Amino acid sequence: MPHTQRAHRMPSLRRISAIAVVATTALSPLAARADDAPNPCAALKRIVAAAPTGFSQLTPDDGKGVAQPYGNDAQCGATKGGYECMWTPNEGAASSTTALQAVAADIASCLPDATHDVNSPVRQHFYIGPRDARTQITAMRAGASRLKLIVSGK
Repeated sequence: MPHTQRAHRMPSLRRISAIAVVATTALSPLAARADDAPNPCAALKRIVAAAPTGFSQLTPDDGKGVAQPYGNDAQCGATKGGYECMWTPNEGAASSTTALQAVAADIASCLPDATHDVNSPVRQHFYIGPRDARTQITAMRAGASRLKLIVSGK
């Protein structure tokens, strides 16, 4: 008799397990994942990698990942010889100076080969590469309440 009870319980356990797997799979798209967060590193690396070709392959959305942790209204685009984004820091940034420092920290951590040669409350400047093929990265305040990122180079 113990053998029959055990045999009877096994299909029930399998059904419960199968239902749990289906439920978990169905609900998983609703769950937030850490990789769903804005990724400033991916955006910065994509922009810097486009410098040798003149940024022509970038879209306005390519730079928004740099701004999204700090503001939601980023406007980005390629310009002659560069790529620019401008945005208003959100309230969580406390001030545009704090947001500027956070963007500079992102640049420094995401682009470890970059040299940080200007660090002021209104302007952060980095460069990558030799003098004749240098990519310039500037984050700065743009007026009293906006930030601007400019990446330029050859």
